[in-house]
Order: sequence, then C-alpha cells, then structure tokens
Amino acid sequence: MARLLLVRHGVTEHNSNQQFAGYTDTELTDEGFRQAEKLSNRLAGENIDAIYSSDLKRAVVTAEAIASRHKAEIIQSPEIREMNYGDAEGMTFSEIHERYPEIAELIIDLDAGLNFPGGESFKEFVKRTCRFLDIVREYEEDQTVLIVAHGGVLRVLVCDLLGIGYDHFRQIRIDNASLSMVDIYPHRVILSLLNDTSHLRDTA
Repeated sequence: MARLLLVRHGVTEHNSNQQFAGYTDTELTDEGFRQAEKLSNRLAGENIDAIYSSDLKRAVVTAEAIASRHKAEIIQSPEIREMNYGDAEGMTFSEIHERYPEIAELIIDLDAGLNFPGGESFKEFVKRTCRFLDIVREYEEDQTVLIVAHGGVLRVLVCDLLGIGYDHFRQIRIDNASLSMVDIYPHRVILSLLNDTSHLRDTA
C-alpha cells in the first residue's frame, strides 16, 4: 500500500479576495505562513518518503515548512500547477461574469467545453494533472508520498484515484492548508481523510 498525503497550500490574498489565481505566482499571507507551520506540526510524526510540490511559490513555501521536519527533498512539478485561467487571472467570478458571461456559465455547469481565453481548457488541465499520477504509481507499498498543490489539482486527483467522473469535481471541498489522505492498495483505493483542517484550530 502506498499512502498519498494531499495538502493544499496556505491562504493567499487572492484566496481571501475570491480571485481566480491559477498560474499567477502569489505569495502566502501571514495567516498562510501560520497555516503552513501548523501543517508542519501536524505531519511531523509521519514517515514521508517523497515530497512533491507545484512549482508555484504558494505551494513551494507550504511544502518547505513541512519538509523542514523530514529528510525528503522537495521535487517541484509543473504538472500540478493550478489551472491556467489566462485572461481571467486575478478576476473574481463576478468580474468574469461581467466580461465573459459565456465562460461564467460554463464554470457554473463545469461544462466539458470550458476553455479560458489565453489559458487552458478544463480537459487540458485534467490531462496535465493526471500525467502526474504516473510518477506516484511508481512508488512501492508502504511508502508515503506528500503532494502539496492547489484546490483544483487535488480535486482532480481525488476524482481520478477514486475512479469517479470529473463531474463530481465541484462536489469535493478542499480548503486552504487542508489535509486529505488516499491509501492505494493493489485492488482498490480508499479515501481515508478528506479536507481535514482540525490542525488549524487554536488550542488553549
């Protein structure tokens, strides 16, 4: 069995402002840094054999905080960048709806024809993200792989690993600095934990 630890990066200003930030290389906020440190504490006792991160700063910095407690080096992977929103980068959904009403409708329906002008289509995004799983499948049983990426990427990975359609993409919630776990057995895959943020709660 291989275990995948799926982590979404800490919060950024784009997240707080509900702006679309795919390839935009945004920084963590102060709260995002605190979240990354809490993730590091949460995962300090895990035996992590490999660490993969999106090559965007918000993911790399989150991965670095976790890696500081482990021997594994971070491998940056552009395959697990967030979706490229092209001309819609930095916009809120309301702004997209005003400027690209037809795109806004496709976003709501998660239509297979969704294609951001100057960016990539949903199909291209899924194909790129799933290529990354070819790397993960090379790991042996009883190894643990940490993947630090983005909300959209992690939803795609969960859908693909569980063998469910990508139309379920919007039904999976992945919050900032959340932890999910997927256990891969020879004949089945088990989602053991989804969107856990209990480590972010302030303790007395």
